[in-house]
Amino acid sequence: MYVCICNGVTDHQIREAAANGCRTVSELTMRTGAGSTCGSCLDMAADLLDAHHASVGFPLPLLGAALANAA
Repeated sequence: MYVCICNGVTDHQIREAAANGCRTVSELTMRTGAGSTCGSCLDMAADLLDAHHASVGFPLPLLGAALANAA
């Protein structure tokens, strides 16, 4: 599905960028161009990034534990 019509960015491309380490919407915009024209896709793009990272969890167990203890 196209998320960013202006720049032709798909949900697959956003998930792929997230899997390759993209953590923020601004970084996603730099990598893919999503949101750089009109910005109407930014909420959906952020949701896709968040969903990916929530499903994967933290790559480093110690970082995950530290963040859990900080909350």
